[in-house]
Amino acid sequence: MRTAGLVQVLNNNYTVNMTTRWLTPEEQRAWRAYVAASSLLEDALDRQLQQEAGLPHLYYSVLAALSEAPERRMRMTDLAEHQKITRSRLTYAVTRLEKDGVVRREDCQWDKRGSVAVLTDKGMALLERTAPGHVETVRKAVFDHLSPEQIGQFEEICAAIAGAIQGDDPRASTGSEDLPWRRRACPSSQSGHSGNPSNPSNPGNPGNPGNPGNPGNPGNPGNPGNPGNPGQSGQSGQSGR
Repeated sequence: MRTAGLVQVLNNNYTVNMTTRWLTPEEQRAWRAYVAASSLLEDALDRQLQQEAGLPHLYYSVLAALSEAPERRMRMTDLAEHQKITRSRLTYAVTRLEKDGVVRREDCQWDKRGSVAVLTDKGMALLERTAPGHVETVRKAVFDHLSPEQIGQFEEICAAIAGAIQGDDPRASTGSEDLPWRRRACPSSQSGHSGNPSNPSNPGNPGNPGNPGNPGNPGNPGNPGNPGNPGQSGQSGQSGR
């Protein structure tokens, strides 16, 4: 005899007045496809960057963000928001990058309590060597498989999800103080590796926990058509993230 699924058991044992909005079959398929794609993509990006430069994707993304900032510097709190991660996780990453000499920290002149992360010449050189391989990985994994119309839809969908979580959508339930860069992180999230194992991969079936990756910080592959100039300050996307 087959074991009844968790959703069926819950439906049988709880009253019909439950407020849980179970996913429809169509939503379930879409969610599972997203979980699979995001997990595989993050693994592919991490693997390529680790093999080529000894960097996890998050560290590369920090370097890329700094390369695009004016004078290759950004206040740490702004950088955490840009990366969609907790401040403590960013501090951990920048500390590791400082040890390699690719980033340095300076006191913030307009905020005595803050500090500024600066991309060094060594960090810029590392980014210039690494960007072409990273962008090629992004292209092969994502954009080679999408039509121009699908790329526009992909951007629209991702922007809608990010906007809702950040509170841009008035229907969003997430409060602004719940955003990663405005809260303290638990110790397990301070690692430089991506992924958020505390999230369920299947909200329609709570009995199947998993790891949907880190959709809050998937990175911005930027402009894969121009990977050769990651260093122009103020011009976003050219190094990929």
